[in-house]
Amino acid sequence: MAKILVAGAGGAPSEGVINSLLESKENFEVIGMGSEPTDLILSHAKRKYCVPYANSPEYKEALLKILNKEKPGLIHFQNDLEVFYASSIRDDILATGTKMFMPDHGVIDTCVHKYKSWLKFKAAGVTVPENMMINDESDLKKAFSELGDENGTIWLRASSIGGGGKGSVPTNDFEFARAWINRVDGWGDFVAAQMLTKKTVTWLSIWHEGKLVVAQTRKRSGWVHGNRSASGVTGVTKVGTTCSDPMVDEIAAKSIMAVADKPHGIFGVDMAYDKNGVPNPTEINIARFFTTVLFFTKAGLNMPEIFVNLGLYGKMPDLPKTINPLPDGLMWLRGMDTVPRLARSEEFEKELVTL
Repeated sequence: MAKILVAGAGGAPSEGVINSLLESKENFEVIGMGSEPTDLILSHAKRKYCVPYANSPEYKEALLKILNKEKPGLIHFQNDLEVFYASSIRDDILATGTKMFMPDHGVIDTCVHKYKSWLKFKAAGVTVPENMMINDESDLKKAFSELGDENGTIWLRASSIGGGGKGSVPTNDFEFARAWINRVDGWGDFVAAQMLTKKTVTWLSIWHEGKLVVAQTRKRSGWVHGNRSASGVTGVTKVGTTCSDPMVDEIAAKSIMAVADKPHGIFGVDMAYDKNGVPNPTEINIARFFTTVLFFTKAGLNMPEIFVNLGLYGKMPDLPKTINPLPDGLMWLRGMDTVPRLARSEEFEKELVTL
């Protein structure tokens, strides 16, 4: 029985992976670790270890103690901060005999810093909105002057490590933007960008030594609690729907090749459409699955299982096709404190009463 250690256990991103592995016929033994005891205790992992946050000096020692005690075959991380710090000590992790399945650290560094990845996209000729680093107030004024849309609106967000639309806000008000950046101490970290539309799509993929193993596209319809966020973005998908589009496939693959000569591991390309209907990459979620990965598992595509079999044994999956093996139109419905549901649009007509 293969033993897998999943970090961030108890949190939604990691539980999607853990629950997918527990649904596998491979009979994996899943061990969890995390830094939030109240999250960790909710995990479905067999055993649960509480560790310091990944950016603390005590993290490395705690992690290595767990690895030497449990001796898992593979370890997997599910948030950018921990992916980055664990990657930086990968030699110590590998020395314990535990495997990792992720790209080179340089690729991870590029992807967790959004401005660095934007530079790579642009250099590769991928269509992207213009971006500008905001180091001081003169940069901010220039951003409004050069990047503002017909209403003078720009998109502000943090470039540093963090998901869920960290620090993001659209605004056409210089004073508000200045106050916002001051409030979060964002000078030298924030990026201003041209506005894209609210239509978004995600291309989740697994690669092995430069070869695409599987990719599945999902579009998003809204964010959970989006009305409680200044930007409307929370990083928590409300409704996800399987879809397919050759243009999305092409742009996502080109974006990945822009940041990695030989992709290896998980690459999740987040895209937003511009006013011309072209999907623009906004970031690559690197070495981790998106929060709703259980959606694909329930639909018949267990990507965490594929990932583990590749990471441990180099075993390729038997799939009907590599890109978008799931049918279009499958929906994953989510809300707080409710069990997610896999559905099709026709079920709404059958189950909902109209007056």
